Amino acid sequence: MHYYQLGQIPPKRHTQFRKPDGRLYHEELFSTEGFSNLYSLLYHCHPPTQIVQVGDPYSVAPEVMESKQLKHRSLLGFQIQPEDDYLRSRKPVLVNSDCRIILAAPRLSTTGYFFKNADADEAIFIHMGSGALLTMYGKIPFGYGDYLIIPRGTVYQLHFDTPENRLLIIESHGGPIVPPKRYRNAFGQLEEHAPYCERDIRKPQDLETHDEQGPFLFYIKKQDQIYPYTYLSHPFDLVGWDGYCYPYAFSIHNFEPITGRIHQPPPVHQTFDGHQFVICSFVPRLYDYHPLAIPAPYNHSNIDSDEVLYYVDGDFMSRKHVEKGMITLHPGGIPHGPHPGTVEKSIGAKETKELAVMIDTFRPLQLTTHALAIEDPNYHLSWLP
Repeated sequence: MHYYQLGQIPPKRHTQFRKPDGRLYHEELFSTEGFSNLYSLLYHCHPPTQIVQVGDPYSVAPEVMESKQLKHRSLLGFQIQPEDDYLRSRKPVLVNSDCRIILAAPRLSTTGYFFKNADADEAIFIHMGSGALLTMYGKIPFGYGDYLIIPRGTVYQLHFDTPENRLLIIESHGGPIVPPKRYRNAFGQLEEHAPYCERDIRKPQDLETHDEQGPFLFYIKKQDQIYPYTYLSHPFDLVGWDGYCYPYAFSIHNFEPITGRIHQPPPVHQTFDGHQFVICSFVPRLYDYHPLAIPAPYNHSNIDSDEVLYYVDGDFMSRKHVEKGMITLHPGGIPHGPHPGTVEKSIGAKETKELAVMIDTFRPLQLTTHALAIEDPNYHLSWLP
């Protein structure tokens, strides 16, 4: 990301910065990789360290049912049942040591507590619903098609305007979720060939300083445990901050597709980089324009990666019987490709209206109890004539 500032900050870091009554503000350096990566400096009204109580943790570790498998799978994501509470609604379906793919259908906002994921950076894709992400950095409104990129350790709340919400959440356990390196120059600026630019990134706004004493309830996720913590002061008590580490929103509708005379490979759809995985966006686009082009993708073998496709909306030229919220898993080691009849059908088509999120992982994914509960058991037979 690039440098950003909100609110009041002193002219030089790590120096005296005083309130109108002469008392010091409390500086905090926030970084997700020690002192050697992106960071921000935060200025609190109260020390962010004042713990009142620590409760007993409970486990949110995914229950893996199939740790090794080689079979095409389809999960009917909208069969995940809605729940009132945001944390209880998060259902991991596909997991490995690098990332977790989670479905959630929360009904209510997180107004009674604050959440901090100290295990992983998060990309929350908003499939249904609207509202605002509230953090110490400020507010980010969100709606259909938004990716919310939240650095690990960020304290946040999700406030929904809508009772029906569907989220795809991708946790990155090995490092941050960032724009691909090939899109950026030596200074981190997104280059001209990138499918989006800094103008498309929505940063926190409307910094509100909550100079309030609590107690305030936090739920902190660490090592697959949720720890209830009670702090003395409100976490959103910043008067200002600056730096490079902060949450932001990017809309899939602002991803500009890269097209060509013949079919382009999946990397042209890449939107974000994680540690040992990538996130791609399939958006409405014109088809290939070579006179003999075949718009449908060619058969391909995933030897070194598992390919996950989350279907959002529209018509998919390479798949039959697709529905919103459906997830397909094509594991590394066996080929996959378009369904019978879709190749011929695609010839001569001018454009596609499909909308989907793809996650390619470079370590095999494991299926959880939640995944098997919503699986279409016959999907692997769908390539037969």
